[in-house]
Amino acid sequence: MPEDRDWEAYKVPPTRTPVSERITSVPNPVTFLQTVFNYVVDAPVTFVREWIERQQAKNKFYYYHQKFRRVPDLSECLEGDYLCFFEAEAQWRRDRMVDQEIVEIVRERLGACKQREGPNQFQNCAKEMEQLAQVTKAYQDRYGDLGVHGNARTCLMKQKHRMMEERKAQANASQ
Repeated sequence: MPEDRDWEAYKVPPTRTPVSERITSVPNPVTFLQTVFNYVVDAPVTFVREWIERQQAKNKFYYYHQKFRRVPDLSECLEGDYLCFFEAEAQWRRDRMVDQEIVEIVRERLGACKQREGPNQFQNCAKEMEQLAQVTKAYQDRYGDLGVHGNARTCLMKQKHRMMEERKAQANASQ
């Protein structure tokens, strides 16, 4: 290899490529369109949104606990009042779902107590076991044997029959 290198034959590329600047008398249409969009569309929408947020901040409304008004029971509905029947049925379904959740929460508490106490669960979780027994008995008394297709009318009839049996038992016990 020869010692004398020809640097002109193998030029090194420039480190920075210069950017060509366009200097014209015509403004850039993209900048013009952005400015028009900001003033015509974005500014009014932003103003209206901020105004609505200020109004909502004045009176907060929390959605996480919906409270339904209590409707008359099925036994309080007049004959032929189908709207009252429908509302009573919806109220009964909500009550049943609440009662199911109560049973589930008490069951979870008992499971957590058993997990926490280990071998001493019978001694230290007696209160939770008693509470679960009471809650499941109350649920079974009200909704047991209704099945999946149970409704407010069959539940009311079941309670009526249970009350009649209790009265018969009291009458037989007093004689």
